[in-house]
This record gives sequence, structure tokens and C-alpha cells, in this order.
Amino acid sequence: MSDMRLRTLASDEPANWPENLTQPATFTALDSWSDLVKKIYKFPVYRLETEIEGSVTGILALTEVKHPVFGHYLTTSPFGSYGGFAFSEPEARDLLLSEAQRLNKELGTDYINIRWLDTNNPPVSVPPGWVQHPAYATYQLDLKSEPQELLPGFSSDHRNHIRKSLKKNFNIKFGRFDLLDDTYEALSGSMHELGSPYHAKAYLRSMAESLGNTLEFAVIYDSHNNLAGAGVFILHGKVATNLHANILKSFRSDYAGEFLYWKVIERYCLQGIQIFDIGRSLLGSGNETFKMKWKPRKEMLSYWYAIKPGTQLPNLNQKNPKYALAIAAWKMLPAFIVRPLGPLLISGLA
Repeated sequence: MSDMRLRTLASDEPANWPENLTQPATFTALDSWSDLVKKIYKFPVYRLETEIEGSVTGILALTEVKHPVFGHYLTTSPFGSYGGFAFSEPEARDLLLSEAQRLNKELGTDYINIRWLDTNNPPVSVPPGWVQHPAYATYQLDLKSEPQELLPGFSSDHRNHIRKSLKKNFNIKFGRFDLLDDTYEALSGSMHELGSPYHAKAYLRSMAESLGNTLEFAVIYDSHNNLAGAGVFILHGKVATNLHANILKSFRSDYAGEFLYWKVIERYCLQGIQIFDIGRSLLGSGNETFKMKWKPRKEMLSYWYAIKPGTQLPNLNQKNPKYALAIAAWKMLPAFIVRPLGPLLISGLA
């Protein structure tokens, strides 16, 4: 009989989790990310582990979100694409999911959303009591030691767009606190143009403080030193992840997006990073179309939900028709209104 046991970590107890679990669970499972979420949005985080004779066999970090518009729920990987969940054997998985459901009832949350990347072949079956919602994928590009080796795999049109972007006299800078202001201006501005709220600058500042050298801001400028776009990239083991990357509308036709991604790819190839995770996108979206131009591996994300009987799956994304009017109105509001309101809204979209 197995002597595997479940344990909930105390709020002030560091997670001492092995790399074979934290790597697939991504940076969103780490204390640095949980501390960021608790500091900026005051959300409680519940960290669970299973172990046998002192060896950790499964991990689950759940964040409790309570929002007047978007509801009361538990989720992994808050403000990230996926992660916060990993296990080395099925019994660990089942113990963690069972405890998550118990916690759901105790807290009175509306549902649980566990977001992870299932690399098993064949994929793990969805456990009883859970529903898979196949709406998102992530896109992983296997890097080479020499970035030029990737070019033959791209279409001729895409190679041409990259070459055109390199002739536009864009400039890119990588940094942290020295680029905080410009990163915020570019990302908040571009998200406003898209009709979406964005975090406060304090979110990016705290991220830089919490993640240290594993985080990089990248900012693009045109030949007149005007902001063209920015990105936030996080290094975790062999993977560099695109957390946020946006281009301001007036620079998209000059292929500023191709410039940003190519310069990031060059940088991480030369640093010996093995995988560039280009980030999550909704299936069938324009973002997905752009990311597939880089010829990545398209990895379907396992978004498991535990919902109350008789209720529908939440649909908190820009393709939901009920948000169309709000998105259109948001685009028309002035910056002095959307910037203070944005963090209040986006906190519910963890």
C-alpha cells in the first residue's frame, strides 16, 4: 500500500520542490510568482504537495480570485499561460485534484481552473469530475546555436518580412528597471489600442524585483527614438517564455513585431536557451496566425475545469460576444481613465 501523503504548505514556508516538477510547472509555480500575486492583488495562494518518504511527487499552486465582475474561482498560473501543476505519478495527481475540489467547497468558489501543458503521449485522460476546455495552445520554437539556421524553415514571405523589419532602423534594448517606464508605456498603450485592460506599472516593477535576473524587458524604438513596442520575457531552466509582447498600432505595418521576435530569438539562441515559448493564443486567432509563421511546435494546453452541476464553463476571453461592446468602448476611452481602471479589471482575469 502506498504511503504517499498530501501536505499544504504554511503561508511562510518556502517551497522546496525538485526541478523535475518545477520545470514542467513553469515559473508560475515558484514562490517568487506567488509572492508577486499576493503583493499586487492580495490574492491568497494555496500550495499543495504530495510526497513519499520526504520526496515530493506532485505540486499544485492555486490562487483564489474574487472579483465583482469575473467571479470567484481558483486557478493555477495566475496571469500566466499555464503551469502551477505537475506530478510524477497518477496517485499524486489524484490526491492533488481531490484536495483542490475539497478546497473549492470550503471556500465556496464557483469553479477551479487548472492550466497545464500535458506532454504525455498519449495525453493524460481527464479525471472524473473535471472537464477539458480546448481553447488555447502555446507555441514552442526549438532554438539553434546559430539563429540563422532557423531561417530556411520559415516561408519566403516571412523571411522577407524579417529582412524588411531589419531595414526600418528599429532599435531594441534589453534590461530591467532601466526600461520599466518605457515597457509600461508601450504595453499599456498597445493593450488600450486592442481594447484590453492592463496592469499598473507596480505589477511590472514587482515582477522585476521578485524574478531578478530571470526576467528581461525588451523595448523597441524607431529611428526617432519613439516607442514602437515592448515585451516581457522570463527565463526558467532551458526555456525562455514570452509573457507579454505587443506592438503599437502605427508600427505594425513596418513589421515591428517580426523585428522584436527575431531579435529575441537571436539573443536566446546565442545564450544557449533551448526553447522559446512564444506564448499562449486562442485557437484560430490572429495571434495564433502570427506565431505559427515562426514554425513552432503547437502544443495544446490542458485547461481542466471543475464546475458546479448545471453551470457552464467560464468563457473569459476576447472572443466571447458579450464582451464585444465593452472592448469597443474601452478603445474609445482616454488613457487617463483606462490606466487606473485597467488593473481593477484585469485582476479578475487571472
